[in-house]
Amino acid sequence: MEPTAEFTLPIPGADAPLSEAEFLQQVRQAWQVCERFDLQTEIWRGQILRAVRDRYRRQGDERGIGFRQWLQEQGVTKRRASALIQLADRADELLKVHPLPAAALSRFSKRAFLATAAADPQVQALITEAAAGGDRITHREVRQLQEEWTALHAEVLPPVVRQKASDRTLAPRYVAPLVKELEKLPPQQQQELSQALASDPRLETVKEITATARHLSRYLETAPQIQALRGQPIDLEQVLIEAQRLGQLQTVVALLQQAAQLESAIARLYTTWQRVSHLSDRLYQESGASTPQLQALLEALDFLSGDIVQIDLAGQTVKVHIFSEGETRGPNSPPEF
Repeated sequence: MEPTAEFTLPIPGADAPLSEAEFLQQVRQAWQVCERFDLQTEIWRGQILRAVRDRYRRQGDERGIGFRQWLQEQGVTKRRASALIQLADRADELLKVHPLPAAALSRFSKRAFLATAAADPQVQALITEAAAGGDRITHREVRQLQEEWTALHAEVLPPVVRQKASDRTLAPRYVAPLVKELEKLPPQQQQELSQALASDPRLETVKEITATARHLSRYLETAPQIQALRGQPIDLEQVLIEAQRLGQLQTVVALLQQAAQLESAIARLYTTWQRVSHLSDRLYQESGASTPQLQALLEALDFLSGDIVQIDLAGQTVKVHIFSEGETRGPNSPPEF
């Protein structure tokens, strides 16, 4: 059945007012029709933008200055252009393997098309075959099919869980996130969690192990990035074991994430402070007694450009002494932070 461009659009203030649910349903259906008919246009726009970007690159515009200027002239934001180019790239990849006529392509919503392009090859084949056969494809259907495929074929899951997903004793929408998190872990952690799941393959266990796997992956990703831990006599594997034994893995992960953010903030603070200090020094050298307002500005900003940075925060004065390693500090220097 071919898609149609006709839809019923609810009219505010009509004689027969709609309920909130009926109104939103009609709007949703109308929006989906627009998405199906706009998909091909969006792909073409992405191809056009990609061609312009690539031409500027071939001309030596590696930083994209010329392309951004062209986008500005066309009234297209950089974010919008990036999304359209990504759509065009995904379309090239998908249609190269699964060619679709324009009529079949119009049966996808944009979200469904992008989800199909990101799906497993077997799922792509099933979806494109359905579209070619006349079915309309929604994002929800693609997601459900991908979840089912993941739950039934993921090797990181024990057989008993795959069987329960097959007979729908365990809903694939709960199993698929578990697979996603398990695949981020090293084999040892995968095996341990898989064994725990095999011994108790209930929905509650699936949810618990999904959360545990998520925390584990974040721990393994974050801990090596923290400079404060480097060179310290800390066994990160034992930290993990102890945190799990106490049921404090989530707290440890949150602590490490905040520590990583703090180190990043310190690095940004130091870089910004250097710029402020440099600009203040330059302005001081170029100004003189005849510029009292500039001098007042520099004096006021000395709280931010000097060695001691000071700011009022929530009614408290916070002072931070900034100095580089190897800097000589006097006996009366304030403590550093």
